[in-house]
Order: sequence, then structure tokens, then C-alpha cells
Amino acid sequence: MQPILKLGSRGSPLALAQSRLTRSLLAAQMGINGDEEAKAAFPITRITTTGDRITDRRLIDAGGKGLFTKEVEQALLDGDIDVAVHSMKDMPVMQPGGLKLAGFLPREDPREALISSGATSLAALPKGARIGTASLRRQAQVQQIRPDCVVETLRGNVGTRLAKIAAGEFDATFLALAGLKRLGMADKASGIIEADEMLPAPAQGAIGLQVRERGEASCEVLVPILCTQTAIRLAAERAFLAALDGSCRTPIAALAEISGENLRFRGAVYTPNGDKSWACDVTLLLGQDPVQKAAKRGEVEGKKIAALAGDEMRWEG
Repeated sequence: MQPILKLGSRGSPLALAQSRLTRSLLAAQMGINGDEEAKAAFPITRITTTGDRITDRRLIDAGGKGLFTKEVEQALLDGDIDVAVHSMKDMPVMQPGGLKLAGFLPREDPREALISSGATSLAALPKGARIGTASLRRQAQVQQIRPDCVVETLRGNVGTRLAKIAAGEFDATFLALAGLKRLGMADKASGIIEADEMLPAPAQGAIGLQVRERGEASCEVLVPILCTQTAIRLAAERAFLAALDGSCRTPIAALAEISGENLRFRGAVYTPNGDKSWACDVTLLLGQDPVQKAAKRGEVEGKKIAALAGDEMRWEG
């Protein structure tokens, strides 16, 4: 069988799980039965990115957003693959020339999972607990909620971070619940942190499918598996991020949720030590052109917060 679409993603276990999910959805939509037939129709190329190679320091110290996407996008531009499968929270807001987002798979649970050997919540962690994370957003939120905790850098894939907690190197860390679910490892979470306590990263739990700008044939194949509700939600979250000039150097959280015809949007920006934050919580009726309307509201809220926070939300450390 000749490939219908060649998929590509990072080579991490989670990225490959997301690519396999994309493949299974496409195969089911096209009536392709059996793993071997699906693999032939939608082969997956593993691509090592700069972000995968850097494990000894935070992303902000190595260049920030885009480190997990650049090589995958180059393979797409070169024609080595037809569709790039991305974790949307890793995606810069601006698309490289020649590429576009075809859309998104249905979003998984965007909440945070607490990983700890002895605690089911942040409140239950011992005084002075050592928390490992490379995320400035998580760092800021933890230090706002539990200023007594010590936050230290912890990078690596899901398995690496789970192993370090099991070995007692840290008292706790956080992982996206969506990633654990996609890996069949949701039971590794000692607790689930509700969005009311810790807002997730913009687009957390969402998978984006990127194609070449002139990839009409690819888009036509992808359309049946794309999720409109996810597109609406991410329009608000990513517009908020863009309005704040969001990067790995700015702790930003955002979550849009749909209930009937209404969109609830929550966003926040923090100083890295968590001593200050600026937040919004608004609801709007979507009506016609919901993607555009959601994006506009996200942009407006982002600009409001940017005006309020000013230079205090910028951090170059």
C-alpha cells in the first residue's frame, strides 16, 4: 500500500503515542482495518528535536518555545512528512512561512497531575518540600500557593520524571494529566490539581496537526478527525498568549471551556516567584463565527493584563 499521509513527530514516548492516536483516528475514518494496514497507510517518522537533546537546563536558557518543533517543521517543509503532529502547548503562536495548522484533535483533560510518593494535593506536601519542574508557570503557581516549598529544575520525559520522584530526589513534580492518560499511565498521578487551584498552560492537552500551506490534499484527509470545539478553545488561549508576547520567559496560564453556547475564559500571568499575578475570568456568548469571537476575546483580555502588569511581567533571568 502506498502511504496516504506520512506523519512525523518528536521521538519521545508521548509524542509517538499522540502520532499513533492520530493514525488510529485516520485509519478508522477511512475504514482501514488492522495495524499493519494502518502503519502502511500512515507511517510515522520519529524526529529528534533540539528540545529533546537539551536535558541539563531549562528551555528559557536554551532559546524558549520552538525547540520541540523546529526540526519537525523542517521535515514538513522538506516534504519528508505530510503532517506534523504537535503538542500544542509547545507550539509558538506564529507559524513558520509555508506552514499552517490544519486543526486539532479532540482535547484531552487539560488539568495538572501531581506526582508524589506521599501527597495527594499541594496542601498535603510537607513543609519545605522539594518540587521539581522546568516550567516557570508551575514554579510561579507553586510559590504563590506554597511559598515554603523549594522549587528546583527537573527536565526530561515522563519516565525520567516519574523515576526521579520514585527515587526520592524530589518530593513532588507535575505532569500534564493529558499526557499520562495518552500513555496509559493516569494511575501514576497521586492527585489531580483542579484548574481553580492551578490554571494549565495555554493549549495544554491539545494535539495540533500542521501541514504545508498548499497542502489541500492533506487537509481534506484530516478534516473528518478535527474538533471544532478544540479550535474555539485554543483560539482564545493562543490569542491571549500572543497578546502577552508569551514565551517560556513569561509565566502564563489560560483555559477556555465551552458550555452550550457560552465560552468561559480564564487567563493569568505571574511573576516567576509568584508574589504577583494578574488574572481574568470572563464568559461570552459565542454565536456566529465562534473561532474568531473567541480569539478576539482572548486578545482583548491579554492586552488588558499586559497594560496592567507592564514591565513587571517581563523576566530575563
